[in-house]
Amino acid sequence: MNRTEFVIATAIILFVFFALGWLASWLINRMSRVTQADMGELEQMAQALHEAEETRDQALIYFENREAELVNQINQTEAELRAAMDGLRDARHEAEELRAYIERLQEKG
Repeated sequence: MNRTEFVIATAIILFVFFALGWLASWLINRMSRVTQADMGELEQMAQALHEAEETRDQALIYFENREAELVNQINQTEAELRAAMDGLRDARHEAEELRAYIERLQEKG
C-alpha cells in the first residue's frame, strides 16, 4: 500500500465515521425533539392543573367559611341552651317556693 492509497483509505474511513456520527446525531435529535402536538398536550395539562388548583382553593375557602358558620351556630345554640336551662332552673325554684308557700298557707288556715 503506497502513500496515495493510504490517504484515500484514511479519507474514506473518516468520511464513513463522519457520516455515521451525523446519522446518529440526526436520529437522537429526531427522537428527542418535542413536537407541536406534545407542546399542545403539555399546555392543556398545565391549564387543567391550574384550573384544578383554583377549584381546590375555592373549595377550601368554602369549607373554611362553612366551618366558621357552623361553629358560630353551635356556639349560639349552646348559649341558648344555657339560657333555657337557667330559666328552667329558676322556674323550678320558683315553683318549689310557691308550693312551700301554699303548704304553709294550708297549714295555717
